[in-house]
Amino acid sequence: MKTELLKTENTKIIFVTGRLAEAGLREVVTELSAELGFQYEIAVPGIQVAALLQANILRKRLTVSEDTDRVILPGWYQGELADLENHFGIPFERGPKNFHDLPEYFGMGKRKDVLLDQYSIEIIAEINHATRQPVEDVVREALELMTVGADVIDVGCVPGESSRRVGEIVRELREHGLRVSVDSFDRAEVEQAVAAGAELILSCNHSNINWVSQLDTEVVVIPDSPSDMESLDRIVERLTKDGLRFRLDPVIEPVGMGFTASLQRYMHVRSRYPDLPMMMGTGNVTELTEVDSAGVNMILAAICEELQIHSVLTTQVVNWCRSSVSELNAARRMAHHSVASQVIPKHLSSDLVMLRDPRVRNESQTSLAALAARLTDANFRVFAESCGLHLMNCDGHWQGTDAFGVFSAAVNEGRVQVDAGHAFYLGYELARAELARHLGKEYVQDESVSWGLLGEWKASSAVRGKHSSARSKDV
Repeated sequence: MKTELLKTENTKIIFVTGRLAEAGLREVVTELSAELGFQYEIAVPGIQVAALLQANILRKRLTVSEDTDRVILPGWYQGELADLENHFGIPFERGPKNFHDLPEYFGMGKRKDVLLDQYSIEIIAEINHATRQPVEDVVREALELMTVGADVIDVGCVPGESSRRVGEIVRELREHGLRVSVDSFDRAEVEQAVAAGAELILSCNHSNINWVSQLDTEVVVIPDSPSDMESLDRIVERLTKDGLRFRLDPVIEPVGMGFTASLQRYMHVRSRYPDLPMMMGTGNVTELTEVDSAGVNMILAAICEELQIHSVLTTQVVNWCRSSVSELNAARRMAHHSVASQVIPKHLSSDLVMLRDPRVRNESQTSLAALAARLTDANFRVFAESCGLHLMNCDGHWQGTDAFGVFSAAVNEGRVQVDAGHAFYLGYELARAELARHLGKEYVQDESVSWGLLGEWKASSAVRGKHSSARSKDV
């Protein structure tokens, strides 16, 4: 799809479409022409839907005046453009499949795609209470976490317990080629993990520094208590003198428990130790704040990127943050690109826009009424717009804000009779439409609803093939 602003001033463009999309297309093109300064004509060469366009139909029915500069066909057109250009003597283009994408096609929509393949933040994904789980379950979860973006698997031990299984778990993870850290203050557990190949110990303060410093393994340094920065300084001095590897974590605190003050400590530590590696454990915020975690993870990743905190420890135990690893994987890429390129993190990726959509293209009440008046077939069309849910075919046009109400209105009028398969299909699509409208998501009948990095929500292909309309091809 073209994204560079096209030269359109003082030109004339013919937009070709089917009868069903004519009114909606006219609304979009009228606004575009006012802004970009071109003249236009809407051509409907005697077809209902744009997907039915063929070269022979265009050669017979399309009239092109001498002052026409270009012709834009719907994206559904599959024929050779060169044949039409030779016949009519002017340029032909294949535009977007959906006319609502014309602003983007003309360079007025989203920016050019950027490559988000660079990042500076390492993700350490903790498997909570790993020592209480069967080793095969730990390995399975670890491999899943690596698939969605984890760089290191943290074996989470249980405070107050001293498990003899830590070494076994770490060895099994290492045999699968995974990098491993251990989260424990228990000496026996930590020594097992290090002997089995763990590369990082979480964590070290004055309670365990005497024996941790003997293990020749990188440690995460934390203060004796979150506000005690002097204890952090003393540990840094000792470990530096001993030549041990370490990274600093001033410990982020939950909202209501000193969150802002803890952020200030991260800034203070970075200022005091500009060249030392740092880490942030994000779970105190994501796990302990009852809110969808994607936005929280993005903000935390941005703080880390700007402060050059190059590792984060995350958990995903509570349901509202069960995709934190994949969220941080997307967030670290966006944050890195924004900071490195000095651009705001907008129009870079929609992976973290899961609940709502970046934009929703609405049909107006007028264009929907015009479409309903033109329908001559019994196929049902379903729309979810700001003006409500709409169900229409040649027998009528029913609308409302409730899926049950819309369907009941259509059936109770007595003009609509559907078999069980159609009833299920319409119920399913109306439910998808109602949910999409409620959340502010883009809904197109028979097409996927996007949930960002969580994937897509599709209708059953079997049902779609048997009972759906050609609604998506009307435009």
